[in-house]
Amino acid sequence: MPQHIGILTSGGDCPGLNAAIRAVVKASQDAYGMRLIGFVNGFRGLVQDQTMELDDKVVSGILTDGGTILGTSRDKPHRMPMGGKSRDMTDAIVDTYHRHHLDALVCLGGGGTQKNALRLAKAGLHIVTLPKTIDNDIPMTDRSFGFDTALGIVTEAIDRLHSTATSHNRIIVVEVMGHRAGWLALGAGLAGGADVILIPEIPYDIESVAEAIRERTRRGKRFSIVAVAEGALSKQDAARVESLVEKKHKADSPKQKESASEALRQFHDDHTGHTIRFTKQLEKLTGQESRLTILGHLQRGGTPSAGDRMFATWLGAHCANVLQAHTYGVMLALHDTAIRTVAIEDVAGKKNLVPPDHPLVKAARLVGTSFGDAPVGSPS
Repeated sequence: MPQHIGILTSGGDCPGLNAAIRAVVKASQDAYGMRLIGFVNGFRGLVQDQTMELDDKVVSGILTDGGTILGTSRDKPHRMPMGGKSRDMTDAIVDTYHRHHLDALVCLGGGGTQKNALRLAKAGLHIVTLPKTIDNDIPMTDRSFGFDTALGIVTEAIDRLHSTATSHNRIIVVEVMGHRAGWLALGAGLAGGADVILIPEIPYDIESVAEAIRERTRRGKRFSIVAVAEGALSKQDAARVESLVEKKHKADSPKQKESASEALRQFHDDHTGHTIRFTKQLEKLTGQESRLTILGHLQRGGTPSAGDRMFATWLGAHCANVLQAHTYGVMLALHDTAIRTVAIEDVAGKKNLVPPDHPLVKAARLVGTSFGDAPVGSPS
């Protein structure tokens, strides 16, 4: 009897989701005769039993569309706002799964989705996940879909900002998405010729950044481009975070642990908008007019790149083979030139961060890019 498969998209939207949905549906139905239904608005759709039938007609023409036809949300199964309260809705999800006689559930999402998928797998559901995120921070895979498109968007933005920076003798600061992982700022900064790249993995000293720009001025350079990941930290802030994390890990009681967690949350709330303060400080330190551009959700939208369409289609098509083989509790991942499966439990709760000695970091330093971490007066 053909399998009955559910599919949902969860977390932030990103280019390539529709391409992946299309591939899962077409390959599963055409090759194996499976029946597919989509759950609307992520895990909330599972709780509220909001579905749509998925077939060749429904997915026709969506390959090039951004966003997701299923809608998405950041709701967590075990902590979902319902009726003004946060409730564990795992049992309701399990009921919906069995009510539709599903053989498996395919979840397309980033790090949070992997953790939520693992919880559902532990609740007895057959789960397969596909890695999507513009941050490229999902571990155990060489790449996630959505990243290639966002990389192109940010690089184009930096390219465009070069002209106004040159014309006005300005410092242009560009804030790029990336709370904990700096892949997007690093890649776009390198491709766009940014003079300074600041990422969460390499804490910076603003005086070092300012000196790198002053040195450019002494060499006759009339402008500077600074690419900053939204999660970039000064050395002082990084030390503060490290102290709070250590305090949380050493907490002897739930109350102490919650207190440390709240302090961490407060820090990150206060850190929002830090690039505004950073830009003002940089202008004061260099005496050079400085302007900030926050790209925000522009990085998520629009038509997916050819690379993301191909990769999402490859993942989605291979997903049909994995479902046909009854292989569950896995995420599909790219390793070298092959799609393989890795256990979700090996992925959930972990991050693919930029190693400070990564070849791209080394290449950037060799072409004169500053990461703001060198002592003033020494080479960056």
